[in-house]
Amino acid sequence: MLTKIQKWGNSFAIRIPKAFASEVQIEKDSVMEISLVDRQIIIKPVNVPKYSLSQLLSGVNANNIHSEIDTGKTCGNELW
Repeated sequence: MLTKIQKWGNSFAIRIPKAFASEVQIEKDSVMEISLVDRQIIIKPVNVPKYSLSQLLSGVNANNIHSEIDTGKTCGNELW
C-alpha cells in the first residue's frame, strides 16, 4: 500500500488505514513506540496498563503515607 507523508506543524504525519489499525487493535490516543532500525521506521503499539483508584491506593499503608505538605501562602485565587 502506498501513502503520502503530510506536514503536521513542524513534523510529518502518516495516516494508518483503518484495516491496519483494527488488525493490531489500536485506536485514537493509543500509545505507540517509534524506532529507526536500518533506515526503516518501525511503529509498534504499546500496552499501557490501566489502573483503578483502588488498585493505586492498595499499596498505601501506615508505613508509607505522609502527612500534609505546606506549600506556602496563597498567591492567586486559591481557596483553603
